[in-house]
Amino acid sequence: MYNPRVFAFADEASPMIDSQIKAMKRNGLQGLEIRLVDGENVSFITMAKAKEVYQKMTDAGLKVWSIGSPIGKIDIEKDDFNQHMDVLKRTIEIAHELKSENIRMFSFYLPHDKAPEDYKNEVMDRLHSMAEAAKDSGVALCHENEKGIYGDNAARCCEILTEVPDLAGIFDPANFVQCGQDTLEAWSLLKTRIKYMHIKDAMFADGSVVPAGKGEGNVAAIVKDYLAMGGECMTVEPHLKVFSGLNALERAGEQTKVGASYVYETNDEAFDAACAALREILSE
Repeated sequence: MYNPRVFAFADEASPMIDSQIKAMKRNGLQGLEIRLVDGENVSFITMAKAKEVYQKMTDAGLKVWSIGSPIGKIDIEKDDFNQHMDVLKRTIEIAHELKSENIRMFSFYLPHDKAPEDYKNEVMDRLHSMAEAAKDSGVALCHENEKGIYGDNAARCCEILTEVPDLAGIFDPANFVQCGQDTLEAWSLLKTRIKYMHIKDAMFADGSVVPAGKGEGNVAAIVKDYLAMGGECMTVEPHLKVFSGLNALERAGEQTKVGASYVYETNDEAFDAACAALREILSE
């Protein structure tokens, strides 16, 4: 009935691109949301490296669907936004080299002791600047909900996608669970603005990540509604085992709890289990 296109953060299987390709092929995936490339963040690889990766992916019959960039994961008070804009512009060039349609991005880390509303105008101004930088590039900037940033809950994600309409949305059920957000409520509010999904599930009690459909993120119900609405694309993001570069993805003190309920001996095994969990949902 449905013909979803499934991609993955295959750096969770291995930091090395050749092994990532093997992991995607054995799981029958269409391609990659690229994040770590031979141990280096994709936003900082050379153009020569990007050309090499594109050729390897093409030879394997795979594509780079999205750039899993760190854009927007900076402290809104302490970090240099102008310098960060330079990183965004270079990431757009890398996206062109990799023939990627999308760049995943965020809406800035906020101080723990201050109200998010105090930063709304600054966040929106910055996001407008980022959207303008990507305008006419042929690459979509896609905002992901994430703990610790302005757009961590559904209401603020809705604000972002309404006030900066050139941005698209990524829906990550596990990240919403980790912020105490009911995912069905979030989906109802955001679903018309979602370009693609991250397939990840979690538990409210401790935020631990579990295989999709085994947690409290209502992943199966949301995936089915997404597909029924004509949605096609999703990225498997396992987070079932500690992998190279995990700590660098999150702010200090907010690391995701992995491997608590479901234990896997290797990163390849954890990656395959995450892909199998999505296949189970899609077969129901």
